Amino acid sequence: MTDAPVAQQAEQMPKADQGGFPAQRQELPGSTTAMDPVPDHGEDTYEGSGKLEGLRAVVTGGDSGIGRAVAIAFAREGADVALSYMEEEKEDAEATAEWVRKAGRTAVLCPGDITDEKVCQEVVDAAVKELGGIDILVNNAGVQFARDDGLEEMSSERIDRTFKTNLYALLWLTRAALPHLGKGSSIINVSSIQAYEPSPTLLDYAATKAAINNFTVNLASEVGQRGIRVNAVAPGPIWTPLQPATKPAESIEKFGADTPLGRAGQPAEVAPAFVFLASPKDASYVSGTVLGVTGGKPVF
Repeated sequence: MTDAPVAQQAEQMPKADQGGFPAQRQELPGSTTAMDPVPDHGEDTYEGSGKLEGLRAVVTGGDSGIGRAVAIAFAREGADVALSYMEEEKEDAEATAEWVRKAGRTAVLCPGDITDEKVCQEVVDAAVKELGGIDILVNNAGVQFARDDGLEEMSSERIDRTFKTNLYALLWLTRAALPHLGKGSSIINVSSIQAYEPSPTLLDYAATKAAINNFTVNLASEVGQRGIRVNAVAPGPIWTPLQPATKPAESIEKFGADTPLGRAGQPAEVAPAFVFLASPKDASYVSGTVLGVTGGKPVF
């Protein structure tokens, strides 16, 4: 990105001593256009330089938030992108696909609930068919339920949905994609600061993210000899539809204020980490690591 867009972007973000956003509440899965302010996904700021030219990527949760920012960045770096999303997220997914096409790349829409093992296979099959193969798998889709109820009040339905979305789907998608990945390919999982600083209200969510860290290191060891790299990105508080859709409205007013930088991050500030890890050149010797994008919170 050039200096001017970065400066403009910084002006649009909450100041370091402010933090938070206006109190607001949505229902899952949440809508980008209903957010105040609408997140920055790099639409007007991200400038590619051919780092992923000719590569083919699958991005789960690619309709909005970090997934949209990654899709835009990947496309502007020269990659074609298959977007996995829930049926009810169609409007956001189509908007993301349009940004990919504006960058001159192919966008493939793959609707379906990835808590269903069959759907995970269908996403991979669609990407292989429409893009001709897969070079990058981004396991970004996730769900959380930030509530005050403790484990004794936590429903089995909530636990099941959290683990199936965040962990089971990741395993199923990766298993389905591995036969199509070759030397130089990359798998990027999405962890969280919650794996390191777990919140009591996110007990189940934090557990899945810690498991993802373990999975990342283990799989990197397993597939390293095949030339496949496996890494994870651990975001801190990032302004995405998941936040107003899963948190009490009043908590949004302080969202991100507890970071050393004093504010939440924008999806556009996370996407470059994915570009780096996906690049066969820039990250050729990077595997089995978790890269934190946390506003200063420690990831170790």
